[in-house]
Amino acid sequence: MSTEMPDTGAHSKPEPASLGDLLGDVTRDMSTLMRQELELAKVELKDTAVRAGKGSAMLAGAGIAGHFVLLFLSVALWSALGTLWGLGWSGVAVALVWAIVAAVLALLGRKKLKEAKGLPQTSETLQEIPSTLKPNS
Repeated sequence: MSTEMPDTGAHSKPEPASLGDLLGDVTRDMSTLMRQELELAKVELKDTAVRAGKGSAMLAGAGIAGHFVLLFLSVALWSALGTLWGLGWSGVAVALVWAIVAAVLALLGRKKLKEAKGLPQTSETLQEIPSTLKPNS
């Protein structure tokens, strides 16, 4: 009785692949991986854009509803003051209140815009790019 196992090829050494075959496999696998990652990024970006679009639409609706609230509160104030001063003068008073609100918001907005330094900072960053990375240099 023999204790030798028959040669099934399971324990045999694989034939060495050439360097070209190995590089071809790596290149093909990297290409497949990059395509899959790109498709995943597209799907994630589309999902994010859809959610952002829905959120933006809801915020726009809230802005419109808020505008109507201010409009009807202004009309109510106009009517209430109209019983004291007459409708003409109460309309002027409500308009002056809104003019003051608009002026304050405009001044604050202008101040915030002057504080924003994103564009000059971006220009400075672009100037710091080494000349070797700039085309046609």
